Amino acid sequence: MTERFGPPPEGGRRYTLRAGAYAVLMRGGEVLVTHQEEPWPEFQLPGGGIDPGESPLQALHREVLEETGWRIAAPRRLGAFRRFTYMPEYDLWAEKLCIIYAARPVLPLGPPSEPGHMAVWMAPELAAGQLGNGGDRAYLARHARLRPYSKSAAETSS
Repeated sequence: MTERFGPPPEGGRRYTLRAGAYAVLMRGGEVLVTHQEEPWPEFQLPGGGIDPGESPLQALHREVLEETGWRIAAPRRLGAFRRFTYMPEYDLWAEKLCIIYAARPVLPLGPPSEPGHMAVWMAPELAAGQLGNGGDRAYLARHARLRPYSKSAAETSS
């Protein structure tokens, strides 16, 4: 079964499945994350939705480049988690299936092309406390071998 992070789905609400690919990008003892201004300011693992006709790896490369300005290499799947959330930018209640990879950031090509995004390097310990959702925090903590992540009662596996 896939882990779930965040609140459980609300009864009677319709959710649209939205798969996405996200990356834990470590280099020189730091992790590359993205800061997104809208719809609310938060740090996230770089990544996003998989477009129709796109593979998860194609989406991963595209999204990381758009959100950080970096090319990546050697992606390796770490796992996946689900979360149920409202996405105001799409006016959509979504069941997000987040596929998490570890990859190497290898070449900065410039600033992020995605409006409202900023690439930020930070210590993994700091990032693990700053990331905007429990799934991102857990996968970073596991990959960076930080103190084990403890899920809250609202973030139980299903």
